[in-house]
Amino acid sequence: MLKKIILIAVIVALVGSFFVFDLGQYLTLEQIKNHHEKINQLYVENQILILISFFAIYVAVTALSLPGAALMTIAAGAFFGVVAGTLVVSFASSLGATLAFLISRFLLKESIEKKFANKIEPINNGLAKEGAFYLFTLRLVPLFPFFVVNLVMGVTKLPVFTFYWVSQLGMLAGTIVYVNAGTQISQLQSINDILSFNLLISFALLGIFPIAAKKLIEFIKKYKK
Repeated sequence: MLKKIILIAVIVALVGSFFVFDLGQYLTLEQIKNHHEKINQLYVENQILILISFFAIYVAVTALSLPGAALMTIAAGAFFGVVAGTLVVSFASSLGATLAFLISRFLLKESIEKKFANKIEPINNGLAKEGAFYLFTLRLVPLFPFFVVNLVMGVTKLPVFTFYWVSQLGMLAGTIVYVNAGTQISQLQSINDILSFNLLISFALLGIFPIAAKKLIEFIKKYKK
């Protein structure tokens, strides 16, 4: 019991610090652009350290259900490129989501059940009907916010490893789209760059991804029958 209280206190302190010190101000598109060249230079000088640092921050943001994961995904594209950015975000987001899942399951179960009562029933029904495929659907076509899925899934009977690998697989396509958008945003030098072909393609992908994902889910369901 004491260990549980201490862990909850640590989590509350970390989340509180994020808002008290207004750390969210660093997770904006403006900040990404302002620090693009500096971080790129640091990345060239010490790739491993920068990647590990970014990975750790991303895991913390996701595990603590703090705002900013989407912008960090875009930042990964701006700082590291598509391949490295996708790899670091894919594993960091999945690990962070799993930690949030475990925090929900073992530390905050009663609070989560009370706060998200209206979301738990449809998710439980979906899991009962379709199993892990329902989580895959939520990851591919986000019907609920990312952090809500992490927390609510923690109060279900879904196995931890199943949550992890289904989340990583289901979030991969969206991760690639956001990381790719980041590679284009990082190249903006003037207002005219907004109309560049590559940038328009990136934003088009962001727009059509939910529709394409929904069609894919419908096709898979039809094929399963």
